[in-house]
Amino acid sequence: MAFSPREMLAACAAVMLIMTSARAQESAAPRSGVWPDTLTARVEALALLETLNADLLGNDSATLTLDRWCEAHRMASPAKIVAERVSGGDKPPTQDIRQLLGVNATDSVRYRHVRLHCGSHVLSDADNWYVPSRLTPDMNRLLDTTDTAFGRAVQALHFHRRTLSAKLLWWPLPQGWEMGAALPAAGSGPLQVPSQTIEHRAVLSLPDGTAFSVVVETYTNEVLGFPPPPRL
Repeated sequence: MAFSPREMLAACAAVMLIMTSARAQESAAPRSGVWPDTLTARVEALALLETLNADLLGNDSATLTLDRWCEAHRMASPAKIVAERVSGGDKPPTQDIRQLLGVNATDSVRYRHVRLHCGSHVLSDADNWYVPSRLTPDMNRLLDTTDTAFGRAVQALHFHRRTLSAKLLWWPLPQGWEMGAALPAAGSGPLQVPSQTIEHRAVLSLPDGTAFSVVVETYTNEVLGFPPPPRL
């Protein structure tokens, strides 16, 4: 959904108003790796998830986007996304996936399931169906024999990404908060973030528009696996 500049300014103003009110009620907290269950932390978590979501929507490579996210939040050194291949559980392409890829029932479509790591943090769990005949032999070798992330393996194709769907799976604030819906009370323990936070479905295509991959990416709570912002 696209927002007008006036709507964006109104939303930012609402967030700033909530944060100002929340900070006035909270004492200074130490900078640690645990997010407190406070209104301020929920607003910050929502802002970060929306920022990551926008970054993913605005870039063709999820791998390179996560590289930058990992580096910006000092989550690992070196800040480089590494893929962990998940064996077993093969998922044949559905008719819808074959249609998106523009292949028939007999064309070869391979499946690859990986978890994308930033150091010790698993940021994403990704299902990927791709057409090997539309990649180079070296790219297929990398994908078949190594844990190279897909976006990095096919980077030389200068591919484009078309998002089919993008949604937040967790809302730190209730729907309608900006219209006065009741806000959650602060808890005494850490903020409980569910294991899945964002989901994207997308098609990757060559510069001429030929599709070669369909991906379903589920981003984990580890995208917030760094200390919360320092309190003022």
